Amino acid sequence: MSPVADPVSRNDSSAIPQAARSAGVGTFPRPPTFTTKEEEREYLKFRLAQAFRIFGKLGYDEGVAGHITVRDPVRPDCFWVNPFGKHFSLIQPSDLILVDHHANVQINESGPNKLLNKAAFMIHSAIHEARPDVNCAAHSHSVYGRAFSTLGKELDMITQDSCAFYKDHGVYRQYGGVVLDEEEGAHIVKALGSKKAVILQNHGILVGTTSIEATVHFFIALEKSCQVQLMADAAAAGTGGKIIKISEAEAAMTYGVVGTMAGGWFSGRPHFQLLEAQEGSSFRFGSGK
Repeated sequence: MSPVADPVSRNDSSAIPQAARSAGVGTFPRPPTFTTKEEEREYLKFRLAQAFRIFGKLGYDEGVAGHITVRDPVRPDCFWVNPFGKHFSLIQPSDLILVDHHANVQINESGPNKLLNKAAFMIHSAIHEARPDVNCAAHSHSVYGRAFSTLGKELDMITQDSCAFYKDHGVYRQYGGVVLDEEEGAHIVKALGSKKAVILQNHGILVGTTSIEATVHFFIALEKSCQVQLMADAAAAGTGGKIIKISEAEAAMTYGVVGTMAGGWFSGRPHFQLLEAQEGSSFRFGSGK
């Protein structure tokens, strides 16, 4: 089975908004469909492992910090997460851990390293439980996201790309240390609200969306938007200039093109296409891997 052409996201029955559709001429692709939930599980595990390797290639690793999760389609009360202590660049589908919302690692389904990162569990279990629409969430200690997080502020709408987060990201303006308890996870969820991203003060960035592809795209986009704003702020301060911000109306219009979930899925696909070309491996529909 292969993807069929249709401009909708896998978890959204509505078409890509007209504003986003106007960016292309022709028919947009659609995420794959599956004959069984088990096949969907294998695909999501394959895709999640790819996402980790993409993060590894981009340098979004910092020792053992960082995690990406995806909700399990067979058991929606569980999610897949990386084993604690394995480098992102090495993760394969067979390495992933399946855990429920009570921190119980599902032994039979999980990989050989069943060590669970407690911070990953506290953050992601809270998000997946509070936000049924979030199928994939990612957090890592990326360099520019970390640097920008020290400012404790939202992004300014200064570029077309930053408009993907117009009124769709929050700030958690409190650093409570390493997230090792439920209360801190709840605080992060509250700061995230119904948005797709949150800047964690003195910590880094977090993105949660309807798909692995959209999460990877918007995480990269947020990291780069943080980088651009840091550079623009420094350039303005150094030259005595003033940053030109995008107006509210223009930011809202641009968000309708670059900030949607379906658009995020579409924009995230090239990262996986590149990885598959480099590795010579892609998911074989109907084969279970």
